Amino acid sequence: MEKRHFYISNNEIRIPAILWGKQSEKLLIEVHGNLSNKEDTVISMMAQKAVEKGYQALSFDLPMHGERVNEEYACIPENCVSDLAAVYEYAKSLASDIHLFACSMGAYFSLLAYHDLNIKQSLFLSPVVNMERIISNMMEGFQVSEERLKAEHEIRLPIGQTLEWNYYCYVRENPICFEWKAPTAILYGSEDNLSEWNEISAFAERYHSTVKVLEHGEHYFHTEEQLKIFDRWADENLL
Repeated sequence: MEKRHFYISNNEIRIPAILWGKQSEKLLIEVHGNLSNKEDTVISMMAQKAVEKGYQALSFDLPMHGERVNEEYACIPENCVSDLAAVYEYAKSLASDIHLFACSMGAYFSLLAYHDLNIKQSLFLSPVVNMERIISNMMEGFQVSEERLKAEHEIRLPIGQTLEWNYYCYVRENPICFEWKAPTAILYGSEDNLSEWNEISAFAERYHSTVKVLEHGEHYFHTEEQLKIFDRWADENLL
């Protein structure tokens, strides 16, 4: 499969990206999740599936991920939304029909960035649809009060995550409650320990999305069985 590495410009920011396959009128933007990158297993698998179905696929590294792991440009919603907007503008220069595949927090950033743009279809794997709830769960789990977070501004957790007051304020002020017109299919694991089922089901009901639940599936799809189910789901749902 043809595969070209290059950079997308977002003002002074250079976004490492990959174009998979040959140019087509249909293009699939792929947005990875936390601790992932533009060539992650599910990103590569979906790109292969898209090319087989006549698409070109476009993946890229979010801030502080992949080739950008050491940069100072923080992986915060404002920066990710800005990068996603630049990626969309580049995609529109290549194709008229833009589709979307996003994983975990990549789905949250995509919803923020693309809710008022023309997305033909979206496929979400283990999506984060209520970031405030996830942060609140971490705060509760590590006994971090809102008052303490506000006072200290940043708190490093034993699990390697960092709670940030400004990040928390942003997600509280920007819930996923706007119009989302793109037909959406979701693949979710019943043992997902990050995105709660009631949040997924509420999102699906609000936006008339289809949801496939993999029994005993996790938030991070990585086992042979999980990837087989993912591949089949991608084949069935990618238009």
